[in-house]
Amino acid sequence: MVKVPAVQRDGSDLAASVLDAAGRLFRLKGYAATTIRDIADAAGVWPGSLHYRFRTKEAVLLALMERGIAIMESGFREAMEESDDPIEALRHALRAHVIRLVGNDHGTYVLLYETRQLEGSARERMTRLRDRYDALWTGLIRRAIDSGRLSPDLDVRVARLFILGAVNWVPQWYSEAGTLSPTELADAFADHVLYGMLPPSERGSIRGKQ
Repeated sequence: MVKVPAVQRDGSDLAASVLDAAGRLFRLKGYAATTIRDIADAAGVWPGSLHYRFRTKEAVLLALMERGIAIMESGFREAMEESDDPIEALRHALRAHVIRLVGNDHGTYVLLYETRQLEGSARERMTRLRDRYDALWTGLIRRAIDSGRLSPDLDVRVARLFILGAVNWVPQWYSEAGTLSPTELADAFADHVLYGMLPPSERGSIRGKQ
């Protein structure tokens, strides 16, 4: 079979094409089973061109994850502009998180399941970036507690792990053919989470509405 010459691209276009292709392959086949040649073929570039931009497969993975975390951070910050009320802000943040998890950028999916493939400085960098994203959620939960809208004895770290741990599993089973949209799904998570975190003075009224 005749190999079609790779399309000439500038640096940003090439990087985006490589990351898009790598994300699809890492999600479909897994990082370990995907080769640099697989990525180059899927991106429509020569392996040499790929190596010029990304020296190793791990560098591709790290860049893909960096793009994924940037997308999640951007969504969170946009969500914070929707409401000054910390409870509503939590709901909007959950919507932004779920929508991006099931969106078209595979970097957000790979970010969840392939971090263990990184080593050394690459893993340290990704840990710092994920810690920074987690800190946004920690700050929001603390703000809700300080406002009196959440229980004062709430363990912030456990609450964050509970929320993100629950929604981060969504890409494993979500289907566009399902009965709930990403926004409706996020709202359902928010309802379950918030009802369990309301202070005692609010719990009776919630139970009375059920």
